Amino acid sequence: MKSHIPRKRFGQNFLQDQGVIADILNAVSPESTDVIVEIGPGLAALTQPLLERVPHLHAVEIDRDIVARLNERFTPQRLTLHNADALNFDFGALAREIAPGGKIRLVGNLPYNISTPLLFHLASFADVIDDMHFMLQKEVVDRMVASPGTTDYGRLGIMLQYRFVMDRVLDVPPAAFNPPPKVDSAVVRMIPWPNLPHRAQDEALFEEVVQTAFAQRRKTLRNNLKGVVTDDDLATLAIDPGCRPENVTVAQYVALANHLAQHMS
Repeated sequence: MKSHIPRKRFGQNFLQDQGVIADILNAVSPESTDVIVEIGPGLAALTQPLLERVPHLHAVEIDRDIVARLNERFTPQRLTLHNADALNFDFGALAREIAPGGKIRLVGNLPYNISTPLLFHLASFADVIDDMHFMLQKEVVDRMVASPGTTDYGRLGIMLQYRFVMDRVLDVPPAAFNPPPKVDSAVVRMIPWPNLPHRAQDEALFEEVVQTAFAQRRKTLRNNLKGVVTDDDLATLAIDPGCRPENVTVAQYVALANHLAQHMS
């Protein structure tokens, strides 16, 4: 079989470092009863060792050539391939089909060129997900796990930390891939909160408030939310109107959105 030429339009960088693969498998720690869905199986660097731990695996892959290669290598009894774009894939429907009454585990080396919209898409299925382990650009993982008051803290981290417990698992150098990407990578673990520690009454409004707050990072919260909230509103919630958006916690953004929801109803 001819070797597969990585395609830039699909953001393909194939993991090949056996030590890194072993570290990821140890982090995932798959059990034989787990229902696992792999996003972007590529050349099966993770697929093969996962199938040594579980009897069956589902995988979502956009590249038809890779799907054909994997279908030649693995039987349908071991691997079910979904030739689809993960960005538009209904993981909720799949979970209801393959894990009725239960939850699925997601793993994968996500395409770096669509990682942020893909993460937001996957977050919408948190209620049917047990956990997620993803390889991503290190810079994105930095933003996902960032704490308030840091330069990496922003909309992405707030929206994901609202719904998930976030944990950086390991950093991965470019040399672990073929072809090597021009950036460092990292693996992140995301576990949906069993009960949201801070629940937004209107999640669309919460997302809108966060997005508006970070419209211009260098401006104060007062300036970015002008016309949305008053200084009195912020003072009521013990939020300094003169602070920058990165100094406001997830809990405070939720409280602010809930305050607005109550006054809009």
